[in-house]
Amino acid sequence: MPSMRCMDPILFIDGDQGTTGLDLQRRLLGQPFRVRTLPPEQRKDPDARRDALNGCDIAVLCLPDAAAREAVAWVDNPAVRVLDASSAHRTAPGWVYGLPELDTRQPACIAAATRVSNPGCYPTAAVALLRPLRDAGLLPADLPLAIHAVSGYSGQGRAGVERFEGGEAAATALQVYGLGLEHKHVPEIQHHASLAERPVFVPAYGNYRQGIVLTIALHLRLLAPGSTAARLHDCLAAHYAGSEFIELQAAGAPGELDPQALNGTNRMRLTVAGNDRTGQVVLCAVLDNLGKGAAGAAVQNLALMARHVETGRVPGPAG
Repeated sequence: MPSMRCMDPILFIDGDQGTTGLDLQRRLLGQPFRVRTLPPEQRKDPDARRDALNGCDIAVLCLPDAAAREAVAWVDNPAVRVLDASSAHRTAPGWVYGLPELDTRQPACIAAATRVSNPGCYPTAAVALLRPLRDAGLLPADLPLAIHAVSGYSGQGRAGVERFEGGEAAATALQVYGLGLEHKHVPEIQHHASLAERPVFVPAYGNYRQGIVLTIALHLRLLAPGSTAARLHDCLAAHYAGSEFIELQAAGAPGELDPQALNGTNRMRLTVAGNDRTGQVVLCAVLDNLGKGAAGAAVQNLALMARHVETGRVPGPAG
């Protein structure tokens, strides 16, 4: 059983060869962690995986949902903490949602938790835009919402990268998908944005590697009385004041949004574009789907979780 010690925590990455796993290893270079992975011949060996999962300080799961659930069930060492980058546990009881900027209490909750679920790329943007407005009473819980987003093709995972970069889909400029309106990120968005109504979510893949632009259109007359674009902007500005990774673009309509503007970073840029004459507003977010939307967020959460390892304290129960 690994002890809680004042040396660099041991991380085991299960699923280290996927898109998120590979990017996570790159982002962890120079970070105060000892990273362990399995050799190729043992990656699908249940016994080797089980031993590695129970022989680390923090297990990071970069796996499909079913495999992530299986891995969690194999962890029987109470000292091992889990950060799950899949969507398997993002609304599950006993798991802390790994969006530190959700509210002022969330960093401490993540730091103390034994089970943390890394947010999805699209939900990171949608929740960051909607939750502060819900908490401030500006956005009704039952307001019907339509959310549109375009991601780089790396959002499809390793298979999608190989398909585009191998030439199979290179001629496709844009692919709209999820038209069955059952995208797996919708329950996560609804739950963590505190929405009573299920939003319509229309995602798409563009012919570029990474980066997301997500937009949510609103009619001001349907929001709380006295709502204006400036008031929505000020609400988001107050919520994210002092944030290291989330920035708010200056008030006023931007000329355009580049989904690749923050690639390679763990930052996210929010914008409130409004038109006083029409009484309409568009909430916008730009982020790297491999950064703040995946591996970058995982590094941010690991830094919080490591505090309890480094101070020698045994992790408390999940929040």
